[in-house]
Amino acid sequence: MAKRKSIHIKGMEHGAPIPNGAVIGNMVFSSAISGKDAKTGVLSKDPDEQAEAMFRNLGLFMEQAGGTHENIGYMTVFLKEEKYRDSVNKAWLKIFPDEHDRPARHALKAELRGEMLFQIQIIAVL
Repeated sequence: MAKRKSIHIKGMEHGAPIPNGAVIGNMVFSSAISGKDAKTGVLSKDPDEQAEAMFRNLGLFMEQAGGTHENIGYMTVFLKEEKYRDSVNKAWLKIFPDEHDRPARHALKAELRGEMLFQIQIIAVL
Protein backbone atom coordinates (compact mmCIF):
# COMPACT_ATOMS: atom_id res chain seq x y z
CA MET A 1 0.00 0.00 0.00
CA ALA A 2 1.25 3.48 -0.91
CA LYS A 3 2.22 5.80 1.93
CA ARG A 4 0.62 9.24 2.13
CA LYS A 5 2.87 12.30 1.72
CA SER A 6 1.51 15.63 2.95
CA ILE A 7 2.19 18.74 0.88
CA HIS A 8 3.03 22.00 2.68
CA ILE A 9 3.71 25.18 0.71
CA LYS A 10 5.17 28.29 2.32
CA GLY A 11 2.74 31.17 1.97
CA MET A 12 -0.25 28.89 1.44
CA GLU A 13 -0.70 27.82 5.04
CA HIS A 14 -4.29 27.38 6.24
CA GLY A 15 -3.78 28.50 9.83
CA ALA A 16 -5.08 25.09 10.90
CA PRO A 17 -3.31 21.75 11.29
CA ILE A 18 -4.17 20.86 7.69
CA PRO A 19 -1.66 20.38 4.84
CA ASN A 20 -2.21 22.00 1.46
CA GLY A 21 -2.82 18.53 0.11
CA ALA A 22 -1.62 14.97 -0.02
CA VAL A 23 -0.17 12.49 -2.48
CA ILE A 24 -0.92 8.77 -2.23
CA GLY A 25 0.70 6.69 -4.93
CA ASN A 26 -0.01 8.54 -8.17
CA MET A 27 -3.08 10.38 -6.80
CA VAL A 28 -3.00 14.03 -5.68
CA PHE A 29 -5.67 15.63 -3.51
CA SER A 30 -5.65 19.30 -2.56
CA SER A 31 -7.12 21.10 0.38
CA ALA A 32 -8.68 24.47 -0.45
CA ILE A 33 -6.46 26.67 -2.61
CA SER A 34 -7.28 30.36 -2.40
CA GLY A 35 -6.31 33.54 -4.19
CA LYS A 36 -4.11 34.82 -1.37
CA ASP A 37 -0.79 35.54 -3.05
CA ALA A 38 1.66 32.96 -1.67
CA LYS A 39 4.64 35.30 -2.14
CA THR A 40 3.21 38.51 -0.64
CA GLY A 41 0.45 37.19 1.64
CA VAL A 42 -1.95 39.71 0.05
CA LEU A 43 -5.54 38.80 -0.77
CA SER A 44 -6.53 41.30 -3.44
CA LYS A 45 -10.06 42.69 -3.37
CA ASP A 46 -10.03 42.66 -7.19
CA PRO A 47 -11.68 39.42 -8.41
CA ASP A 48 -9.47 39.09 -11.50
CA GLU A 49 -6.27 39.52 -9.46
CA GLN A 50 -7.52 37.07 -6.84
CA ALA A 51 -8.30 34.49 -9.56
CA GLU A 52 -4.84 34.92 -11.13
CA ALA A 53 -3.19 34.40 -7.73
CA MET A 54 -5.35 31.34 -7.07
CA PHE A 55 -4.22 29.68 -10.29
CA ARG A 56 -0.58 30.63 -9.60
CA ASN A 57 -0.98 28.92 -6.22
CA LEU A 58 -2.40 25.90 -8.02
CA GLY A 59 0.78 25.79 -10.12
CA LEU A 60 2.95 25.92 -6.98
CA PHE A 61 0.87 23.14 -5.44
CA MET A 62 1.10 20.89 -8.50
CA GLU A 63 4.86 21.47 -8.78
CA GLN A 64 5.33 20.43 -5.14
CA ALA A 65 3.15 17.37 -5.78
CA GLY A 66 5.39 16.37 -8.70
CA GLY A 67 3.12 17.34 -11.56
CA THR A 68 1.65 20.20 -13.58
CA HIS A 69 -1.82 21.49 -14.38
CA GLU A 70 -1.92 18.83 -17.12
CA ASN A 71 -2.24 16.13 -14.41
CA ILE A 72 -5.46 17.62 -13.00
CA GLY A 73 -8.50 15.49 -13.69
CA TYR A 74 -11.12 17.23 -11.56
CA MET A 75 -11.59 20.65 -9.98
CA THR A 76 -14.24 22.02 -7.64
CA VAL A 77 -14.68 25.80 -7.51
CA PHE A 78 -16.33 27.39 -4.49
CA LEU A 79 -17.75 30.86 -5.26
CA LYS A 80 -18.78 33.45 -2.67
CA GLU A 81 -21.16 34.86 -5.29
CA GLU A 82 -22.12 33.62 -8.77
CA LYS A 83 -20.84 36.90 -10.26
CA TYR A 84 -17.25 35.83 -9.57
CA ARG A 85 -17.49 32.94 -12.04
CA ASP A 86 -16.35 35.28 -14.85
CA SER A 87 -13.06 36.09 -13.08
CA VAL A 88 -12.40 32.40 -12.44
CA ASN A 89 -13.19 31.56 -16.08
CA LYS A 90 -10.73 34.20 -17.39
CA ALA A 91 -7.87 32.67 -15.39
CA TRP A 92 -9.09 29.12 -16.19
CA LEU A 93 -8.89 29.78 -19.93
CA LYS A 94 -5.30 31.00 -19.63
CA ILE A 95 -4.08 27.69 -18.20
CA PHE A 96 -6.58 25.46 -20.04
CA PRO A 97 -6.96 27.15 -23.46
CA ASP A 98 -7.73 23.93 -25.39
CA GLU A 99 -11.42 23.11 -25.06
CA HIS A 100 -10.58 19.46 -25.81
CA ASP A 101 -7.99 19.21 -23.02
CA ARG A 102 -9.47 20.50 -19.76
CA PRO A 103 -10.22 18.85 -16.43
CA ALA A 104 -13.78 18.22 -15.35
CA ARG A 105 -15.02 21.08 -13.16
CA HIS A 106 -17.95 21.86 -10.92
CA ALA A 107 -18.73 25.22 -9.29
CA LEU A 108 -20.77 25.77 -6.14
CA LYS A 109 -21.83 28.84 -4.21
CA ALA A 110 -20.36 28.65 -0.71
CA GLU A 111 -19.85 30.75 2.40
CA LEU A 112 -16.19 31.70 2.33
CA ARG A 113 -14.25 33.48 5.05
CA GLY A 114 -13.36 37.15 5.00
CA GLU A 115 -12.48 38.74 1.68
CA MET A 116 -12.00 35.40 -0.06
CA LEU A 117 -14.10 35.42 -3.24
CA PHE A 118 -13.47 31.83 -4.34
CA GLN A 119 -11.40 28.72 -3.65
CA ILE A 120 -10.58 25.58 -5.58
CA GLN A 121 -9.74 22.01 -4.75
CA ILE A 122 -8.45 19.42 -7.17
CA ILE A 123 -7.85 15.74 -7.77
CA ALA A 124 -4.94 14.88 -10.06
CA VAL A 125 -3.19 11.76 -11.31
CA LEU A 126 0.60 11.77 -11.73
